[in-house]
Amino acid sequence: MKTILVVDDEFGNAEVLGLILEEEGYRVFCAANGRDGLERAKDVAPDLIVVDYMMPIMNGAEMARLVRASPKLSHVKILLHSGLSESVVREQFDGYDAFLRKPYNVDMALRLITELLSDAPGDVPRPSA
Repeated sequence: MKTILVVDDEFGNAEVLGLILEEEGYRVFCAANGRDGLERAKDVAPDLIVVDYMMPIMNGAEMARLVRASPKLSHVKILLHSGLSESVVREQFDGYDAFLRKPYNVDMALRLITELLSDAPGDVPRPSA
């Protein structure tokens, strides 16, 4: 079973996405900001981190940068999502594996997550819808 960490300061968003992912068969953990997400990632060793860009305490770009710098976590896939355009987010951090612009279609997000977590080689598309 693949493990996903959802990091979002909007509890309702994290909870809904978490429930959807659990229904799809994933083990899901949540955190409310980048600092808590980084600590949680160290504890649960996720296969994927779904992280919001704009959060208090530590934003998603800062957290993702620290994930990439960690020998224990550097292999973890990162799906960054934001209401901002991808070009704005990319200026702060471009080491993510995929990007979704909010609001996004849940079915599209699930397809992207499935692709990110598949063991098949190849590039994963970066939809920005």
